[in-house]
Amino acid sequence: MKRVIHTDQAPQAIGPYSQAVQAGDFLYVSGQIAINPVSGEIANGIVEQTKQVMENLQAILKEANLTFSDVVKFTIYTTSLEDFPTINETYAEFLEEPYPARATVEVSRLPKDVLVEIDAIAYIK
Repeated sequence: MKRVIHTDQAPQAIGPYSQAVQAGDFLYVSGQIAINPVSGEIANGIVEQTKQVMENLQAILKEANLTFSDVVKFTIYTTSLEDFPTINETYAEFLEEPYPARATVEVSRLPKDVLVEIDAIAYIK
């Protein structure tokens, strides 16, 4: 079974992809950047960008009747690992133990020149 998840509470896709796709017992959430879904504006600074990204992910998960506690893996992409401590601290505000698996990768550039992008894989109980 494959099902597309879409919500107006998160930014619309800026390319030919879905916000999330459920395949069997897993939900694959596309990478989210710091676009405010109401204003279309990009958040300023690494703290605000990370918060907006997590709020966008949260909105997509909610549309699928899931929460961050259902996420089994995050991948964080950042344009500077020097921002990692700040990203980590802000990201942690949205989570509770037991924490999901995670990878963090420094990249040369992200869409719309944002500082951070995060995608997720959630397990559907």
